Amino acid sequence: MLNRLSRPAALALCALPVVALLAVAGFAPLPFSVAQPGPTTNVLGDDDGKAVIEITGAPTRDTSGALRAVTIVATGPDASVHLGDVLDGWFAENRAIMPRDSVYPAGNSTKEIEAHNKKEMKGSQDAATEAALSYLGDDSGKVRVTLQLGDVGGPSAGLLFSLGIVDMLDGDGSGGELTGGKSIAGTGTIDDNGKVGAVGGVSLKVQAADRDGATVFLVPKAECADAKASAPKSMRLIPVSTLRGAVTALTDLEKDSGSVPSC
Repeated sequence: MLNRLSRPAALALCALPVVALLAVAGFAPLPFSVAQPGPTTNVLGDDDGKAVIEITGAPTRDTSGALRAVTIVATGPDASVHLGDVLDGWFAENRAIMPRDSVYPAGNSTKEIEAHNKKEMKGSQDAATEAALSYLGDDSGKVRVTLQLGDVGGPSAGLLFSLGIVDMLDGDGSGGELTGGKSIAGTGTIDDNGKVGAVGGVSLKVQAADRDGATVFLVPKAECADAKASAPKSMRLIPVSTLRGAVTALTDLEKDSGSVPSC
């Protein structure tokens, strides 16, 4: 005959599988990446001792402002992220927990992912150059643009590359600088026609821009809400959807025309 367990003993026995599962979950790697604000780079300046934007075949202008491409850094595709990391990230303002598949292509090796990111960056640079020269009406057969940004991968610096090319070749179109001498940051993909696309991780990128002294942030229009979630009151958030719109916003900002849109 089986002895009947007391209620406390029965509850304790039932809780054992739950405790065991929680213990396993605490040590088992989870399919997430932890992201945080990364470095920013002035595309009008140098990176690793080399000009980020090099232009030949046309005269370029001196610039004193900054156009900062912003990044996020995430745990690598092979990193083990555990329950404690996820819980810490959820409660930290300067970190974000993202599904690993949204950061890295599923099933790819680290080398394959690096190659994929470099390919995306190269495509982004080509599109940025095409969009900028098309906007300016320059003959791309005469003007040669070389872009390089260290080990940064992906397409999210496209808009800033295009703006940098425009500033170096034409400024604000009236003899002044496109930046107005300010430190301006931003993010956004760009296609050959100058259309700006969303990128993800915007709230963290705004934090990186603020940390590095930017006072204006250009954000893809669809991601305004994410940018506002972490932007300080001192930072001007400007929504953009095209290269032409971004250039117009910056020239209007320089003139203090009062017509610059805000998130």
